Amino acid sequence: MVNSRMKILNATKWAGGITLVTGIMIFLYGVVSGFIPVVGIGVGTIVGAVIFFLMGVFFIATEEMVENTVKGIEITPNKNRNGLYLVK
Repeated sequence: MVNSRMKILNATKWAGGITLVTGIMIFLYGVVSGFIPVVGIGVGTIVGAVIFFLMGVFFIATEEMVENTVKGIEITPNKNRNGLYLVK
């Protein structure tokens, strides 16, 4: 299991890193050449790379949390006579 998580993290890291470098290159090209629409495309690519990396990390963390939780225990709240829930 740990090995599969590391593979996903490495794939996410590499794909996000390559996209980030590409976005920085597009952004710098747009700034140097003065072509403003290319600057917007570069900024969008940079933001997309960051979001891509964060989503990969989020999926790995979610998978680990689901795997480590205890399943099968149903918790029912206790009600007091006046309708308020008891705090334990």
